[in-house]
Amino acid sequence: MELIRKIKEAESQAQQIIEQAKAEAAAINEQARHQRLAALEKAEQDRKRAIEAAVARARTQAQSEVAALKTDAEKKRMQLHNAAGPRSAHAVAKIVSYLKG
Repeated sequence: MELIRKIKEAESQAQQIIEQAKAEAAAINEQARHQRLAALEKAEQDRKRAIEAAVARARTQAQSEVAALKTDAEKKRMQLHNAAGPRSAHAVAKIVSYLKG
């Protein structure tokens, strides 16, 4: 009888150990799932920040290029105006002279 009681106690303890191991495994699995979700969320936030930074850099660079192009265009316009100024006065004088005459 004693042997049967010890066997049943051992079976009961083994069952408790199995249940405890299952519970611990489930807790570890749940903790790992939460860690994966947190890592995915952080990666998504990092990705959004990187995109925003890239857009800001591109916007700044584009504004700089636009300003440089405007400055260059204004310089070229002034050069053309200065080069055409004496010629246009001469052409107008010829036209007026022709019309008068």
